[in-house]
Amino acid sequence: MVDPFDAAETRKQQPAFNAPGIVLAFIIGILGAFAIFNYLPEQSQEDLMVQFALFPGRFTAVPGHPDMVFPGGIAGDVWSLFTYTFMHGSWTHAIVNSIWLLAFGSPVAQRIGSLRFVLFYFTCGIVGAFTHVWLNAGSLVPVIGASAAISGLMGGAARFVFLADGPLGGLGGGYASTAPRAQASIGRALTDRRVLIFVGVWIGLNFLFGPTGITLTGQAVNVAWEAHLGGFLAGLLLFGFFDPYRTSPSGGPGNVGYGEWSGRNRLP
Repeated sequence: MVDPFDAAETRKQQPAFNAPGIVLAFIIGILGAFAIFNYLPEQSQEDLMVQFALFPGRFTAVPGHPDMVFPGGIAGDVWSLFTYTFMHGSWTHAIVNSIWLLAFGSPVAQRIGSLRFVLFYFTCGIVGAFTHVWLNAGSLVPVIGASAAISGLMGGAARFVFLADGPLGGLGGGYASTAPRAQASIGRALTDRRVLIFVGVWIGLNFLFGPTGITLTGQAVNVAWEAHLGGFLAGLLLFGFFDPYRTSPSGGPGNVGYGEWSGRNRLP
């Protein structure tokens, strides 16, 4: 028979950071896709970019080119909304996005499960894509990278990481996926000072560095900040639709919390 106090101690000793398989699979996909892309000759890279990157001109009229047709037709329009998240411009781009995916994707996947994680990831990526298309109608500048989807993971994580059972609950502690958890409502999130600071800092940094293209290293790059913003807001506002409602061990609603005995509180 398993001692419930031992089980509680085991949960407490679990590492706060534990990457789920689905997150590692996405990271392997991102790094593997770029490794293959980087190995190909330049002409093949250009062909793949046209086929699989996100071009706003696919979805809106291109000024001066009313008859422009992109490869793949309507099917290409659809698949580019997914494939652009696996394309990157450099090893630095791919590795940095993989690190952010590992950091924010892990708690999200642990909370909502693999299938919901996949749906949530691509939903944020698609909303980010259309936000960029809307604000850059007719552009022929390709958009590549997982940043919009990962921004959505950040927005979704903001809904629960500061809750009592979240990774930053009480600004510390680990994530216990088996514990009764608080419901990550948008109303609760937007009235939490820590969430508002997180959201404000994130949006502020994107507005500061995005339009200028200046990074923290001082290097100028072309940043699709509109896609980042759209993905983040999608994650923040839509996370509740992907967050399964878990009941407590007693059968009550999942937002009811219960205290936990520690080893030193055991009865003789």
